[in-house]
Amino acid sequence: MKAVRVHSYGKPPTVDEVPEPAVTGPWDVLVQVGAAGLCRTDLHIVEGQWAEKSGVRLPYVIGHENAGWVREVGSAVTNVAAGDAVILHPLVTCGLCRPCRRGDDVHCENSRFPGIDCDGGMADLLLTNARSVVKLASGLEPAAVAALADAGLTAYHAVRKAAPLLHPGTTCVVIGAGGLGHIGIQCLLAMTATRVIVVDPSERARELARELGAHDVTDRTDELADTAHVVLDFVGEQGAEAAGLAMTRRAGSYYVIGYGGTVNIPTIDLISTERNIVGNLVGSYTDLDELMTLAAQGKVTLHTKTYQLSAVNEAIDDLETGGLAGRAILVP
Repeated sequence: MKAVRVHSYGKPPTVDEVPEPAVTGPWDVLVQVGAAGLCRTDLHIVEGQWAEKSGVRLPYVIGHENAGWVREVGSAVTNVAAGDAVILHPLVTCGLCRPCRRGDDVHCENSRFPGIDCDGGMADLLLTNARSVVKLASGLEPAAVAALADAGLTAYHAVRKAAPLLHPGTTCVVIGAGGLGHIGIQCLLAMTATRVIVVDPSERARELARELGAHDVTDRTDELADTAHVVLDFVGEQGAEAAGLAMTRRAGSYYVIGYGGTVNIPTIDLISTERNIVGNLVGSYTDLDELMTLAAQGKVTLHTKTYQLSAVNEAIDDLETGGLAGRAILVP
């Protein structure tokens, strides 16, 4: 089968012929990949930022936002069958550890993370397990939802955590209306009654935010100082961190979702204003299942550009240079 593999950090990935994965365990699910999202994390992987943290051995297949059709299942699998359209939770989890048993499977003690620490889904086939597959509602196609497996899941997870703070009369500032942010905006509007203000330097991104229903958009952060009950930072680098903290009001909460930068704040400033800094990592199986309900209802949709698998480096270039509004989707 064909697969996109990283051979050396700092160099473009290549499309290679590799052996097909096979079902060997009772809970295995082999998926024919219908679409794989390209994430900024993939860029960070190619740059080598994840090398030490993931411990992955090169070469390996990237791609952690995946959807497709079940090709084969193990003997114990009953929740899906061959031919079912599915989206995949990015983690392959055990179901037995304490985090899994309390529904916090994103912190599974025995998880694998295809595309991060083992072979992922920018390929014709991907091997996962029964706990990771969410069957798609009739009418939802893999290419239309693939990026919701991580970008959408991460955005939904952050909004779901922040939702109890976002009662009527509150203000939420969203930093970045790109691949993650445009999903977060829709989740906020579907799940809360807060006023949504979007900050983005790109007029194209601001226009998308307007189309999605944001109450206000701007490219200025100084005029929003100390105004937001919640800030959702989908950028997390290049100065967005400092701007996000500055826009958070007393007793407000700054949610870090994008990454790459550094949060630097004197502890006395946290104490004296009771600001909260909240990290966000992907989301649970339940989060993904709920997000698919919003997708089926038409309340969350993806703005995408589709590329053939062989054009992966074109897609990477478009993402790096800001040529994308929304998400890049690779179709094997």
